[in-house]
Amino acid sequence: MTYQPAAHTDDQTILPQLPGWVTSGRAETLETVAFRSGAALTVLDELISDLRHGVPLKLLANRLALSAATATSKLEGRLVRDADIRDAYHLTPPGEARGPDGDLLGFWREAVRVRASGAGEIADVVGADVAGEVGVWIEVGLERARTHGPLAGCAAVLCAVLETNDRAERIACALSDILLARALNWKTVLTVTARRLTKAALRDLVADGQGAELAVQARILDSIEETIRVGRDLARRAELLRAVAPKLRAKGSEAGVTLFLTEDAVAPASMLSPHIWGTTIPMTSRAARRFCDRLVELGVARELTGRPTFRLYGIAP
Repeated sequence: MTYQPAAHTDDQTILPQLPGWVTSGRAETLETVAFRSGAALTVLDELISDLRHGVPLKLLANRLALSAATATSKLEGRLVRDADIRDAYHLTPPGEARGPDGDLLGFWREAVRVRASGAGEIADVVGADVAGEVGVWIEVGLERARTHGPLAGCAAVLCAVLETNDRAERIACALSDILLARALNWKTVLTVTARRLTKAALRDLVADGQGAELAVQARILDSIEETIRVGRDLARRAELLRAVAPKLRAKGSEAGVTLFLTEDAVAPASMLSPHIWGTTIPMTSRAARRFCDRLVELGVARELTGRPTFRLYGIAP
């Protein structure tokens, strides 16, 4: 495979944002959440669907996948930092076991790559044990979404999965995200469900506790609003990175920039060398380190680990 630069338009003058009445409102009723979520999802849909806004969609999906991994680790009873999960995934040598933290991020990275309509792909992500139930759970959510809105569909999927297995939090949240992408006809799954949920909120939802669905929908709405802010921020930072790209003289610098606009964390030793991921362009380990350090010097990237060795780099915050 050879490198082909991604098409991009340079209109960064206007980025969709939430109106104040959405962010200042309170989720007092399911009807209030449905109304506010309609506005929020419209803004998010425009932000990620219009190429003129320059949102690096794969980078956004990968960043949200890390956040979802951290959130579901807590739902599953572990307290793990973003950095620990990221390192477990990206710094484990090929062929070696990543451990539960690395595998969890691997799960979410696979989830954001499935086609929302691809039954076989979804089954591969959630596993053979529940693959036969996936179609039923998704249909339950779609039916609820048709009559009560997308977030009601998400809550229905969560409940259906957890009624079957109350320890299947990651599967429930992933299928909720897939349901949302299918309901909105998104080509990319964005992991918005897990990031604000708590074990108690999910337990109450399954038990049909008073106000439980409202609480879950409100938490998902908060996550959607946060996703809009993250997407807007990444669009601006991606534009800064694209602007300095002509200053980079190293061979393969264009492909390297594209990698930074795709991956939330870049390991120079394995992702830039001996070949830049997704391309046939060679880069020595020394050149890879120099390339990353140059991006840091230009203020468009940062080193993520704080270590002198086994470093990871990502687009500057």
